[in-house]
Amino acid sequence: MPALTNVLIAIAVAALMVGRQLRARKIDTERRFWILPVVLAGLGLRDPALIDSTHRAESVGLLATSIVAVLAVGSAWGWTVRLWQESDGSVWAKGTMATVAVWGVMIAIRVGLYGLGSALHVHQSSNALLLSVGALLLVRGLVLNWRARSLERPCGAGV
Repeated sequence: MPALTNVLIAIAVAALMVGRQLRARKIDTERRFWILPVVLAGLGLRDPALIDSTHRAESVGLLATSIVAVLAVGSAWGWTVRLWQESDGSVWAKGTMATVAVWGVMIAIRVGLYGLGSALHVHQSSNALLLSVGALLLVRGLVLNWRARSLERPCGAGV
């Protein structure tokens, strides 16, 4: 995929996710939340130019740093979402201002890593962004799903 297409896909997914996070919504813990992240990561991994062959160590270092950063940010994102349980037993979620702040941190990290890569003259594949977004969404989904399951109780069960 051309670089511009990958960037546009990542921006569209991010805008969709942030918009959805700021609205209250029912959590379905049986839903396959991992499908979109796996597809995005798969699209990112299929690029043979994901690692710059002329600057292999620097390229791997940047990619590894990016993945570790998104794992941390994805986890933080999952913990910033407010969860509550309704009287019917359903679990609801809504992002907070801390959720928005986490997105700001993620954007700053991505810009910083891109700047560092440029300073090191490392070719940075736009598919690395897709891989990062996939990892971010997967970790966030895992944390949120785990938290939601810990709130669930059978309908009519005592509090």
